[in-house]
Formats: sequence, structure tokens, C-alpha cells
Amino acid sequence: MDKQSLLCVCVLLLSQVLIFAAAKDLQCTPGFQQKIFYVEQLPEFTEDQLILNVLFDDCQGNEGVVYEISSPDFKVEPDGSLIALRSVTESPRPLFIHAHSAYSDDMAEAQVIKMRGREGNTILGYNFWNMLKVPRHLPFLRHRRSIVAPSISVPESQRTPFPKNVGTTMLSKKVVVTDLPPGAKFRLSGKGADQEPRGTFRIEENTGKVQVTRTLDREEIPFYHLQVEVIDESGKTIEGPADLEIAVIDQNDNRPIFRDGPYVGHVLEGSPTGTTVMHMVAFDADDPTTDNAVLRYNILKQVPDKPSPNMFYIDPEKGDIVTVVSPQLLDRETLPSTQYELTIEAKDMAGMDVGLPGTATATIIIDDKNDHPPEFTKKELKSYEEVNEGVTGVMVNLTVEDQDDPTTGAWRAVYTIINGNPGQSFEIHTNPQTNEGMLSVVKSLDYEITAFHTLLIKVENEDPLIPDVAYGPSSTATVQINLLDVNEGPVFDPDPMTVTMNENIPIGSVLLTVKATDPDKLQHQSIRYSILKDEAGWLYINPLNGTINTTSPLDRESIFVQNNTYTALILAIDNGTPPATGTGTFQITLEDVNDNAPSIYPTMARVCEDAKDLNVVTLGASDRDLHLNSDAFKFELGKVAGQDKLWKITALNNTHAQVSLLHHLKRANYNMPVLVTDSGKPPLTNSTEIRIQVCSCKNRKMDCSSADAPHSSLLLFLVLSISSLLCL
Repeated sequence: MDKQSLLCVCVLLLSQVLIFAAAKDLQCTPGFQQKIFYVEQLPEFTEDQLILNVLFDDCQGNEGVVYEISSPDFKVEPDGSLIALRSVTESPRPLFIHAHSAYSDDMAEAQVIKMRGREGNTILGYNFWNMLKVPRHLPFLRHRRSIVAPSISVPESQRTPFPKNVGTTMLSKKVVVTDLPPGAKFRLSGKGADQEPRGTFRIEENTGKVQVTRTLDREEIPFYHLQVEVIDESGKTIEGPADLEIAVIDQNDNRPIFRDGPYVGHVLEGSPTGTTVMHMVAFDADDPTTDNAVLRYNILKQVPDKPSPNMFYIDPEKGDIVTVVSPQLLDRETLPSTQYELTIEAKDMAGMDVGLPGTATATIIIDDKNDHPPEFTKKELKSYEEVNEGVTGVMVNLTVEDQDDPTTGAWRAVYTIINGNPGQSFEIHTNPQTNEGMLSVVKSLDYEITAFHTLLIKVENEDPLIPDVAYGPSSTATVQINLLDVNEGPVFDPDPMTVTMNENIPIGSVLLTVKATDPDKLQHQSIRYSILKDEAGWLYINPLNGTINTTSPLDRESIFVQNNTYTALILAIDNGTPPATGTGTFQITLEDVNDNAPSIYPTMARVCEDAKDLNVVTLGASDRDLHLNSDAFKFELGKVAGQDKLWKITALNNTHAQVSLLHHLKRANYNMPVLVTDSGKPPLTNSTEIRIQVCSCKNRKMDCSSADAPHSSLLLFLVLSISSLLCL
């Protein structure tokens, strides 16, 4: 060590001795007389080397004092000697020393420091003079008093009684502790003293002793930054303020906890030894720079414990769970369970016996891989009952066995017909609950074409097999289908059967001769015919030869005709056992004949006797026949004498005409015959009498109640004629 470093160490030790000597002159304070001890960092601490002497006094003679230290590399002798138990080359963490007797219980910290050159005299990042809590220029050269406020370390979670003395602040002159001036007193301020959390620390006004009044929690507040000053009777500061730093020493008062559960991991069966299954990590709220938060993991229990009680291993530092069982034993189909429960422990203090434990459950699921192909329970299947021709639906259930996980695609079966299904008459669907293959007929089978069917079927899994496993002969099966001939109903060809006829053809006219054939070619059967549906009652069919005749006139305008087509159903019945029937559709397309005269609408109209507009009514005509036999319509006045003197009718278009007065008429009811003729060949004419009321109209109201009795056009004409003669 060079001279400068030696000088620094000497000054440090001298300051500690002076402070200790000053404290001895005061009333004894139980506990460590110094909360932080500094040890110079050497290249190596050798075994049995004396590091330093800790200063602990229970004020009762230190009888039965027990020391405990946070590192297994060191120990503290009953006389307070800190000794290395083995050679240590790496820089140790801060050492926490716990001392307790029947009269005192306290905690101190030993920090390893590296002494450097004169400039700064840095110790662990703290200026050497700040550590002494005196001004940078040499205090022993000053003659005025100053406050000495050494840093204080207080263990968290201390037990009652309170208050407890944790340190002392003093006035010094030339580094010699002096008493307070008359009337002066110490005052403590800052967060934790006169600010929230108020009253945690207090200071004795006359002695400068600092006391803690309640249990501290480092996880809540790790440091307190206070100020100490000396005031006179008036409250005026006469010394200070000086900074007082109080560090809360961590105690191992928090158990590790697993916060991210539930913990579930998956591993594929047959995985190699050392396969990582999952990662678990616990949290410890204690100081992460101390062993109080250094965790080690361990598996306490495995359920079930077969085939090995140690199938898994957890990395004690990282928390990674890996497999240690061989791939052959990690076989899902032979394991007693596909799910294992591990009780995982995390213990602080690096796993030492004094560490606090926390536990959690890890669930490990052995996932299935497709290492077992499905196999048919029977290699050759025959229909357990004969299948009738013409029937569709499920007829055979195929069963397979598969040792893989029923909830995965490694178990679910996919069936394929690889031979014997050229017409695609068969399909296979998988029953998702039972994994059975449901063989169905989707197209009717014809006994007369093929009476036997042989199907070759293979079964596979939804998921592919692993490379070293293949589908074998047991994954294929043969299914034989034996059809039974059934009496099938006759079939009409063509169907529907159609014919085009004029309506109103003579009764008894032949419409069509229908024919049905029997599919049962190997059976010689006769067929009889009948009418199944004939809503209008127009038809008759010969039961032996199928000739259809009319029994009533055919009417295109009938309510039973839709879109000019009349539909009937024809029944064919064979003489098999039992008899079978076939149904055919018979459709008659009816061509229109001009057999309906047109009609006129409306048949009544009203007009005011003094109307300026002599147009009385617009007439329209309609015809039930089709276009060529209906419009254009021709409108004419009926052949009544004198009518052409009163009315005029004018065509507006093919279907409408305008009726007008030739001059005003008196109030009365008039009947006007109108003829309308269609365009058919030959044309048909209809005569309709239109009633016209001539009414009184006043104040926009029409009054027809005073109209005279009905007047014929002829009578009106005679009256007008006589009036004309009288006027000559």
C-alpha cells in the first residue's frame, strides 16, 4: 500500500476511534456503536485472516452475545472479530452482521471499499470527508464548533419496545466532542421527522441521540434524508443544518411469491432428455442487492411419481423446467397419466436453510404425437343385413382402433374409398364422437345393373404420422355390398308427357297415349293405368293401353289452367308382389279460340245538366281471350232511332272509347246501348246498356235525386221531334 492510501486509512480509523471514545463518555447506547464498518479491498482475503473488529455493546457486559453474518465465507467471533473462513478473491457484497443478546438486538453493515489517490479520497463512490460528515478542509484546523452527524443504518422490521436509539449527533471542536452551549438544543427536520411520515424519527434535544419510534419497512421507504441543527432558545439556528442520512437495512421479511400463475407447460411425448418444458420465476420484495432476494428453485414433489419420481428438473437459478426422463419412457400411451403436477419451491437467501420459501404448482401436460396409425377392428366386412336396391342412407359402420389422444388430429380418422366406387354411389363420413366410418349410399343402386359391390377402404389420421411410423395392412378393409332385388314402380318416359290442343275440341277427342315401363326387367309384369289427379274432370284414360280422351270441353280460360297449361297426374301400377306404382305428369297446352265476347266497363255514369264539358264517360273493354282474339276493340252506338242525335262515341285506342253529349240534356236517367266487337275470327260482339244520369250541380255539389224517371232514347227523340215541328 502506498503512503497516500495508508494515510487515508489511518485518518479513517482515527475518526472512528474518536467518535467511539466520545460516545463512551456519554450514556451507553445498546447495540452496534457504529452502524457501518469499512474494510479496505485487498487482492485476496486469506483463510483465518482477521478483517476487522466490530463494536457491539449491550451495556450489560456483552455476556452471551451471538453474532450472525449474511455470507458463509466469513464469521464473527464472540469478541467481535470478523474473520475469513476461506480464501476470497472476488469482491464480496456488503456484509450484514446481526448481533443479539438478552439485552440488545442490532444490525450493522461491513462494506468493502477501495482506497484511491489523494484527489477525492473516494470510498465506494462517497467522498471520504463526507463520510466523516465534516467540512472538506481539515476540521481539526478549525476552532469553531460544528455538527457531526454520521450516517445511520437501521434494520427494518424491528420488534417493540420503541423508541430505540439508533445513533448520535454531536458538536465538535478540533474533533473533540463538546457539550451544547447554554440554552441550545438539537432539532431534527425532514421527511420522517416533522414531515410525513411524521414522527418516525426524533432527536433528544439535549443529547443529540437519534431514536426510531416505530417499525420500518425498507420495501416502503429505503432511505430517509434528514437535517440536524442546533438552535438557541429563540429558535434561531446557531449550528448546521447538517445532513443526516438514515439507511433502512433490509431484513429477510418477504417470502418469494409466484405472481404469474397458473403455470401450465406442454411437452411432446418422446421428446429428448433435456427438453425445456416451461419457465417459472418468483418475485421477492427484499433488497435485490442482498441474499435476501437471491432465489433458488427446487422441485419438492411430483404427482404421479411413476415411472420415475424425478422425471423433471428445474434449474435452481433460472427456473427452467426440463425433462430428465428418457424419450422411451416419455410415452403418452404407457404413462400412468398424461398430466403431472410439480410442487415448485423458491427459497431466498440463495437457498440456505434460513431462507424463506414460497411454493407454486406447475402442471405439465404430455402432448400426443401421431405415433399410432388407426387400424380396422375387422379386415373384411360383410353387410350384416341385405341392402335393398333404390335405398339411400347409412348402411355400414366401420370401426377402428387408435391409441393416440382422442382429442387430437392424431386420433381422428379420415376414411377414403380407394376402389369399387366408379359411379360415386358411396360416401364415408366420420362420426366425431366414436371415430366410426359411416358408409352411405348417396346414389340409388340398381340391382338390374350390378347386384354385388366390393369396396376397398383405407383409413388415415387427420394429422400425418411421425416419420418412423407408417400405415400398414390393418389400415385398409374390404366391404362387400349385396343388393336385393325389389319390385320397383313403373317409370313414364318421357316425364312430363305433353300435348298441345285447341280449347273446346269435341268431347271424346284423343289427346295422347302414354306408356310406362317396368325397371324390373327380369320379372315379366303387366301395367295398368289410371288418373291420379284431374281437377277439372276433363280426362279419361284407358287402363290397358294408356290412351287419354276428353270427357268435357277444354277451356283455356278455366281457373284450373295456369299459363295456358292444364296439368294432370297419371298413375301406372304393376302386378308385382306387392304391387308397385309409378307417377307421371301429363300436361296439355291449350291454344286460344275466340269463344269469349268482350265486356264493357263502366256501365253507369253521371254528368251535370249545365256542364261545359260534354264528355260524359270513358268506356273500356276487356276480353278473356288472348290478344289476337280480343283487342283492338270496335265501339258503336246501339241501333236505336234518334240516338245519334244525342250521343257520340269516339275510339281513343284499341281498348277505350269516349262517350260525349251532342247538346245539354235535362235532368233524367238515360239508357244508352253500346256495341263492342273483338278482333277474333270470326269476331264476337257484345251489347251493353250504359246508364247515364243527368244531375243538378250547384256549389260544386251534384244532386241526382231529382232526376226524372228513366227516359228511353226513343222517347226523348220523339219529344224533340214534336218540339221541332211546333217551332216551325
